[in-house]
Amino acid sequence: MNLIKSLLASTALLLAVPQFAKAEILVGFVTGLSGPVSSIGIPNAKGIAAGQAYVGEIGGEKLRVIQLDDGSDPTASARNARKLVEQEKVDILIGTSGAPQTLAMAAAAVEMKVPMIAVSPIAQVSAGDGGPWVVQIPQPTSLLLQGIVDNMKAKGLKSVAFIGFSDALGDLFYDSLIQAAKSADIKVIANERYARSDSSVTAQVLRVVAAHPDAIMLGGTGTPGALPVIALSERGYKGPLYGNHGMISADFLRLAGKAANGIICPTGPVTAAEQLAASNPIQKVALDFRAAFEKANGEAPTDSFSSYSFDGWLVLADAAKRAMASGAKPGSPEFRTALRQALFTTKEVVGTQGVYTYTPADRYGVDDRSRIMVQIEDGKYKLLP
Repeated sequence: MNLIKSLLASTALLLAVPQFAKAEILVGFVTGLSGPVSSIGIPNAKGIAAGQAYVGEIGGEKLRVIQLDDGSDPTASARNARKLVEQEKVDILIGTSGAPQTLAMAAAAVEMKVPMIAVSPIAQVSAGDGGPWVVQIPQPTSLLLQGIVDNMKAKGLKSVAFIGFSDALGDLFYDSLIQAAKSADIKVIANERYARSDSSVTAQVLRVVAAHPDAIMLGGTGTPGALPVIALSERGYKGPLYGNHGMISADFLRLAGKAANGIICPTGPVTAAEQLAASNPIQKVALDFRAAFEKANGEAPTDSFSSYSFDGWLVLADAAKRAMASGAKPGSPEFRTALRQALFTTKEVVGTQGVYTYTPADRYGVDDRSRIMVQIEDGKYKLLP
């Protein structure tokens, strides 16, 4: 009888002790599901969904995403970042769509001392207390633009005109073009800009054509990036056209139509995964991404933006695994710090767009393996040698 009473008492005591569940790793994700950058933001969201289908937990801890729409507004991007950190207590931030929006979000992340993975190309963000907090997934624009200039130089072209967005991304493209062209003795003879919300670029295109450049570089992305392409075609421009990785998009191809034929773009390896050498480790991950994307979204990927957020997820998963090994618990300031340290010691993480190795001195993390050159032909991308 005493034994039975003792066992019952022990059972009651065990039931009275709270059973703590393992803490989730909370990921705050901001993207532009509405507004002028939604043609990038919606694919970004689908890429995160593919990442979750590919890697859903780390060491038994679930990776849970809290997603917010910033409406393509930089003010909302920063506000959402603050809400995710201060109210939802996320461990890390990922986002967002468009350079101005991502810069605003990154500034908030640095101020709040929360690690962030940027999935849009931005200029390097200033370091915060204790060093940098933000890494970038997209290839640095300078690396991509060097591919354009190398191609121009090989063809003997001596001048180029630029037409692109009148925002931070347009500045990034133009400044990178100026830098690369100078070293190749190629002159940039025009700099025309337009807003993403503009419905016409006739005046800008007429001025570009009047400059008689050997080639034209396009500094727009997504659906707004098609405007100058169509306008140039309507005015009979037959010279070389160079685009950018933001034109690797079904929406861009649909709007630009046959006017896009012949455009040469620097982009990531995932764009022509089947055409890569079988020995290239990126090929396998790129094909795995497509399978995960279909599983998560019920359709095949038709853009490059979703692969950037997918790669961001792979970098996060690798860093989270090493942060967990430190003993820090998700939800704590110590875990945020451990995640940050893990991000900046990332080594040779193979993604769809490149192979990532980050240090405090290199927040871009990729090399020439992250760039290929393709030419658009009838809605497809042909790998150039």
